[in-house]
Amino acid sequence: MITIHSINAQYNDAAGLSKKEAHALFPFYFPNINEVNYYKDDATLEKINKARANQKWEKLKELLTDYVQQFGVENFYKDTQLIWQLAKLEELYGDLESAKTLYRIALKHHQSNIDLKQIEIFLDSVKMEQTKDYVPIDYYYELVDFRKAIDTLVPPRGVLLSMGKAINSNLADYGPALTLDNNTLIFTSQRDITGNFFSSDRNEDLYLTHRRYGQWEQAKPIKGINTPYNEGSATLNSTGDTIYFARCESPDGFGNCDLYMSYLQEDSTWSKAANLGPNINSRAWDSHPSLSINGDSLFFASDRIGGFGLSDIYLSVKDEDGSWARARNLGPIINTRANEVSPFKHPRYPILYFSSNGHLLNFGGFDIYKAPAKSFLWEEPKNIGPLINNEGNEYYFTIDSQSKDLFYAGSASLRNNNLDLFSFPLPMEAQPEATTRVSGTVTDTVSGVPFRGIVSIIDVENGIEIAPKFTREDGSYEFDLINNTNYIMVVQADKLFKIEEMFFLDGDTVINKNVDPLASKIRFKSIEFEENSAKLRPDMYADLDKVVDFLLDYPEFKLKITGHTDSSGDERRNKSLSQERADAIRDYIIMLHPIEPERVNAIGYGNTMPIVKDEQTDDDRRLNRRVEFEIFRPKSD
Repeated sequence: MITIHSINAQYNDAAGLSKKEAHALFPFYFPNINEVNYYKDDATLEKINKARANQKWEKLKELLTDYVQQFGVENFYKDTQLIWQLAKLEELYGDLESAKTLYRIALKHHQSNIDLKQIEIFLDSVKMEQTKDYVPIDYYYELVDFRKAIDTLVPPRGVLLSMGKAINSNLADYGPALTLDNNTLIFTSQRDITGNFFSSDRNEDLYLTHRRYGQWEQAKPIKGINTPYNEGSATLNSTGDTIYFARCESPDGFGNCDLYMSYLQEDSTWSKAANLGPNINSRAWDSHPSLSINGDSLFFASDRIGGFGLSDIYLSVKDEDGSWARARNLGPIINTRANEVSPFKHPRYPILYFSSNGHLLNFGGFDIYKAPAKSFLWEEPKNIGPLINNEGNEYYFTIDSQSKDLFYAGSASLRNNNLDLFSFPLPMEAQPEATTRVSGTVTDTVSGVPFRGIVSIIDVENGIEIAPKFTREDGSYEFDLINNTNYIMVVQADKLFKIEEMFFLDGDTVINKNVDPLASKIRFKSIEFEENSAKLRPDMYADLDKVVDFLLDYPEFKLKITGHTDSSGDERRNKSLSQERADAIRDYIIMLHPIEPERVNAIGYGNTMPIVKDEQTDDDRRLNRRVEFEIFRPKSD
């Protein structure tokens, strides 16, 4: 099996790996992306064409593997067909993981010369995660509204926690960054207006605030750093006494926006900002810096010439003398032919977060992704899901060091273009430790075919939100969760009484579920009344609550309760008793739960609709003494 990663040759030593060791750990990587623009070897290409013409597939696979791993940046869009051909061969020889990764690269970088439809068919067959797997966000919050007893920690729809008037202004505020202790916040604001209020000539400045006794102090502009030019997109070191930021249109800049650094002096003033120099800055736009916790690695975004797309993410590490080495492109796993911006290196975990509009799983414009790293070897980024990402753009964000909240800029309403800073609980998909997989299939017990429904996972220990998913066409599902934690799995559908199962996650886990779809008429063994009584017994409540939960989850459905007796006794009394029993159940459902009375109808038929018409035994009479539940969706007019 080939594991495909991106590595920068310069950082092998910094990562503790020699080039030989890196190659042994990851047999397929791209060491040339920062060394050559375009790689071409005519002799090897001739061998490749000959092996293809002679259908020597194993030899072709070997040649393509060696050739593709020598690619420079330009090869990924000029020679995408070679990546595509190698992916097909990996698929042919059964290495689906390598095929999946190569197909992803082809889709992220292609210009032409590949069969997109064929790739999509393959990715569907290997259960690639897609936006259609997720329950629509509006429907998710409907589920939350009707299931508050379980989902108590999910915030109401459309409600973000504003960071308040001490931070937000009546003009755009964005680009937050926190110190390691989460008590110092720096951000960009356009509140200092140059000229007319309605002019587009807004000055960007950096503002700083501290949290004391749980409250943010009034944010203040950073003297010594702000100038008549635009300053923004800052990052702080772990102690909050060094700032890296972008400044635009400055006379001492190399491009239109450059990265600068300033430190806090003994007199509590900030030093004059110093340009980080040509090893980091280019003649283009360089911005969105993010500093590692130990201060020796600087990630940033740039639209400089020679990248994979419109803007890419780059990395520089400090040399032994403390100077910044030449910035290197993070490679084709992170960067695409579109835009990658807003890198954020998690302070406690080897995870890089960033925003992109070029990766495959995308809910709107710019989405936020997370990419695990091992010795600067980047694995495939994962979308952090629809609880954060939506149809708009998500960037200019940061995450606190405890991974509890995500801070980002947004508008209070769709019609309001003014950006304010908000916080939002970090969902499971974005958690850095959510790396343990629970998966399985849901199957119809009666027919044996895959069951289409919704699977929800609820974190009962920490209350971390988890976006529910539809089961796929083959009945499968999967979630990446935090290990060593208690969860509840909920399976639900409009043809099924909800199934709940608590489990403790201890390593990758497979949970297969067999479900019994609802019959047209339902009877419960527990719903058996005492003779001549319409009083509910406590042992009936568990089954009645199944009906209640279904009605809460699916408010478009209605319920018909019918009561029946056996033929013994007075016919009029039997009809009255059956009505009393049906009414008792209806009262339990509508009086103790938020269900509209008009959704539940109760009818007593007495002994007029027997199952066994000629009662001979006690068992015959027991079959006829029953309560039936008919759950249905009313026909539209």
